[in-house]
Amino acid sequence: MPTMLSTLIELQRLKNLERTGWMLRGLAPCAESVAAHSYGVAVVSMLLADELASRGVEVDVERLLRIALLHDWAEARVGDMPRTASEYFGAEARRRAERAAFDDMVRACGERLEKLYSGLHEDYEERASFEARLVKAADVIDLLLQTLAFERAGARGLDEFWEGVSERHMQFEGAAQEVVCEIIEQLVQARRELR
Repeated sequence: MPTMLSTLIELQRLKNLERTGWMLRGLAPCAESVAAHSYGVAVVSMLLADELASRGVEVDVERLLRIALLHDWAEARVGDMPRTASEYFGAEARRRAERAAFDDMVRACGERLEKLYSGLHEDYEERASFEARLVKAADVIDLLLQTLAFERAGARGLDEFWEGVSERHMQFEGAAQEVVCEIIEQLVQARRELR
C-alpha cells in the first residue's frame, strides 16, 4: 500500500541541501537551502497573485502555490544542479532525470496524488499555464532577492545572476508583465544603489 511518509522523509533532505550556485561562489556553508528557496518562491508567488488580483487578473492561487511548493522536489534525489550543469549533461538529459526522479518520488503518494503532483510538475517544466509562468517569475525574483541580500552583506562576483534577468522566462502580457517587470526593475535599482 502506497504511503506518503516515504515522500515526506525524502523531502526533509531539501532542508539541508544547499543551493549549489552559492556554494560554487564560496558562499557556503549554509548560504541557502533548497527548502528555504522554495519557501521564498511560494511567498513571492502569493504576493504576485495578490497584486495581480488587485489589478483584476484572475489567478488560480491554489494551483500557483502547489506548483511553487513542489517545483524543486526532484532535487531531493538528483541534487541542486547549477545552470552550468546543462552545458555538460545537456538540458534535455537534465530535464529527463529530474522528471524521472520526481515521478518516482511521488509514486509513493498513491495514484491520485501521483497524477496530480506529476501534472503540476509537468505544467511547471513546460510553463504551460499562467500559474506555472508566474511561479517561474517568482523563482527568478527569489534568486535576485537572495543575490541582493548576499551583495548587501559584502559578497562580490555575482554579476552573472543579474545578466539577462528581464529575458528569463517572462512570458506575460498586460498587468502580469507590468508587475513582474516593476519588481525586477526595483531589484536592479536597489543593486545599483549598492555601488
